[in-house]
Amino acid sequence: MKEYYVYIITNYDQSVLYTGVTSDLVKRIYEHKNKLTDGFSQKYNLQYLIHYEVHNDINIAISREKLIKRWKRQWKIDLIKKINPQFIDLYNNGNIMAIPQI
Repeated sequence: MKEYYVYIITNYDQSVLYTGVTSDLVKRIYEHKNKLTDGFSQKYNLQYLIHYEVHNDINIAISREKLIKRWKRQWKIDLIKKINPQFIDLYNNGNIMAIPQI
């Protein structure tokens, strides 16, 4: 079964949070880290994966992404802190650290 990921990335000082969706999380974060994507993430140097969720249905993943994008910043921070209270980068040289399901 194919998996889809809703993810949140940030910059060094965590001043910007970006929410996205992808079917290949490792590739997508690699692209962000190496500035292979034009636009918002490149402009704000967003390269630290601080949250992700796995979904088996692309429609659910897209709906979740849209929902999180509408959230207030503090709600996003609260979501991240449930799983990753230290805001550590969950991407390490092509490997994604496992996180518990919420």
